[in-house]
Order: sequence, then structure tokens, then C-alpha cells
Amino acid sequence: MPASTPQNRNTDPSVWVDEYGNFLLRYAITRVNDRSLAEDLVQDTFLAALKGLKGFRGQSSVKTWLAGILKYKILDHFRKSRRTQSFTDVAEFYEREVEDLFGDDGNWNMHSPNAPREWQAEQQASLERKEFWVQFRKCAEFIPEQMRQVYLLREVDGFSTEEICNRLEISRQNLWTILHRARASLRRCLEKNWFAPPQ
Repeated sequence: MPASTPQNRNTDPSVWVDEYGNFLLRYAITRVNDRSLAEDLVQDTFLAALKGLKGFRGQSSVKTWLAGILKYKILDHFRKSRRTQSFTDVAEFYEREVEDLFGDDGNWNMHSPNAPREWQAEQQASLERKEFWVQFRKCAEFIPEQMRQVYLLREVDGFSTEEICNRLEISRQNLWTILHRARASLRRCLEKNWFAPPQ
């Protein structure tokens, strides 16, 4: 029997849990914010990978392949959970909060205390710090769950507009409204809790 090469070992399902389980679980938890659900999604990912192993051609690493499967498992979960709360309702949740941000012409109302401020060079440089991303995650937790899910799918996981709209059965306009409000909420939270000068 030939010696096991790294590639052969990586495609051996018996080592997947040990080698990739923690990574996949952390990834899923950051998307669904529920450890039990994340564990179920990772388990579903391993099962789907086992069924599809013959189709794996090794064009990417096993880790990347498994993460790709997990992304679609998470996206499918979001689509199914849409039945309990519509994305339109979530978008309307922020209507009152952002109503003073824009003028009648659709541009930013720069007189509003909630309007975005231009970030200085030192603020932009702080985006590289680990502490910034800790605060970013805290701010993201304040966004309604389904709005946060859409934002992560688009801005973090890199799903295309078409993929998100088709999978979640929402219009492009609804998607852009949700993304805009999520970004505005995140920005305000970061400006208040990260970029604000010390009192």
C-alpha cells in the first residue's frame, strides 16, 4: 500500500474533524451567532462533503472546499429562516432611526448628528488593529439578526448580489436597502465606540 501523501491525508474524511472542525465551527458561529446551530451546520457540511468527495478535484485545498460548502449551508439556513421574519420587515425596522440622515434630494444630511463623518488617517490606520475588529463584532451584534446575515453574506463571504437575491428570494432593491442600513448602523456604532475622542 503506498505511503499517504499530504494530499491523500487531507482528503481522508477521518481527519477532517480534527484538522478543520474548529475552524469551520468558529466560522459558522460568527455567521449565525448560535453555537448549537453552528455545530449542526458544520455537521451538515461534513456529510455533504462525504457525499461529494468523488467530485472533489483538488483544485483548492480541502479546507477551502469545506468552507465553501459551509457558506452555502449557512445561506440555505438564512433562506429557510426567512419564513419567520421577512427581510422587508427588518429593513423597515431602521426606517425611524435613519430618517434624518438624508435630505429630500437623497444625499447625506450633513447637519444631522447621525450623519457620517470623514475618517482621518489615524482612524483608517486603526482598522489594522485586532482591537478594532473586536469592537466591529460587538457593533455587528446590535444589528437585527437577518440584516446582519445579509451584510456578512455580501461583505464578508463575498456572495454576489444575484446569489443572495436568488437564494433569499429578495429583490435587488431590498438587498441594497438592507446593506445600506447595516453599513450606516455599523458606521455610527464604530464612530461612537471606537473613533470617538476620549471624554
